[in-house]
Order: sequence, then C-alpha cells, then structure tokens
Amino acid sequence: MRQFSEQITMSTSGRKLYDITPDVLQFTKKSAIQTGLLTLYIQHTSASLLINENYDADVLVDMEAFFNRLVPDGDKLFIHTVEGPDDMPAHVRSALTQTSLSIPIVQGRPALGQWQGIFLYEHRHLAASRRVILHAIGD
Repeated sequence: MRQFSEQITMSTSGRKLYDITPDVLQFTKKSAIQTGLLTLYIQHTSASLLINENYDADVLVDMEAFFNRLVPDGDKLFIHTVEGPDDMPAHVRSALTQTSLSIPIVQGRPALGQWQGIFLYEHRHLAASRRVILHAIGD
C-alpha cells in the first residue's frame, strides 16, 4: 500500500465553477497508483468541490443560476455581513455542496463517468487563491 499527496493552488477570478479535472488527472498519473482511492479536500469555507457534467457549459451556468436563486447575496436573513453581502451566502453554498470528494482509482485513473468533471466552486465574487489537498492511497 502506497500513499501520495500534493497541494494544488488555484487562483480564482470570482464566483463560478473552475474545472480542475486536468490537475487531478495529472496528480493521479504522477502517483502511479493503479487501484486505490483518491481524496480531494478544499481548505476553505467559502469555496467547495463538485463532480458535475463537463461536456455542456450550460450546466455550469444553470448551476450558478440555481444557487443565485437558492442563496441570494444580501439576503436580510443573514447577520454576518462584515466581509460583504456575498460572504454569508458563500458559507451557506459551501455547506450545501462539498468540501471533500472521494473517487476510486481504477487502472491508474479516477473512475469518473463519461461526462463527469471535477470542479472547484468559488462562492465569493472577489478573486481568491484556493488550496486543494489531493491524496491517493492504494497499490
């Protein structure tokens, strides 16, 4: 049983989904693990990780439209506004999505479905630097 880990840093330019699938595929290849488990963990409370469709870009637009309706910026419900009207909604969005993902490694690759991609979902409007820890374990 071997383990391999690495941190990737992603510069975001504001609220949207960023495809990090190529980085994850490169990491998995570098790990040389053929059968095992890949874990991704984002070290932030206002960004998250998602597996979603990576074929039709309209899916990403629709995801953001849905979250804009579900958790609008500046909602009077929130009292935590010290960092701006998008801060508390960003925390809620993060709580509704995921901060970690677990993906099997099969034949040296993450076992993603045909149209699946891995995304960092930035929930703030301002540019940010985001850290994702990647960890692979297996043979």
